[in-house]
Amino acid sequence: MKKVFALLCIVGVVYPYYYIFKFIETNNWQWSTSLFFEQINQNYAMNILNADLTIAATSFLIFLIYRLRVKAIKKNQFIKYLASLFIVGFSLALPLYLYDNYKKNN
Repeated sequence: MKKVFALLCIVGVVYPYYYIFKFIETNNWQWSTSLFFEQINQNYAMNILNADLTIAATSFLIFLIYRLRVKAIKKNQFIKYLASLFIVGFSLALPLYLYDNYKKNN
């Protein structure tokens, strides 16, 4: 199972950044924050996905803060998950957490 989580960490970085690359390529290799947010909120289907991802990532962040407060994770682990959440996204942060905390029951 750890191999699956490791693979998901890699995919969680590559897949979102592929689309960031495509966005920049489509816009003549220039980044535009206003255009990004305009396009990401273009229709209700995208708003559904945005809302879902926002709630999931926020829930994970609250969970991490709780785990830090009850001393279930160390501060450097918290920083690692927080950085992965904000630099890459939930697509890396959750698989990384699961990878680090997976314990085989057998």
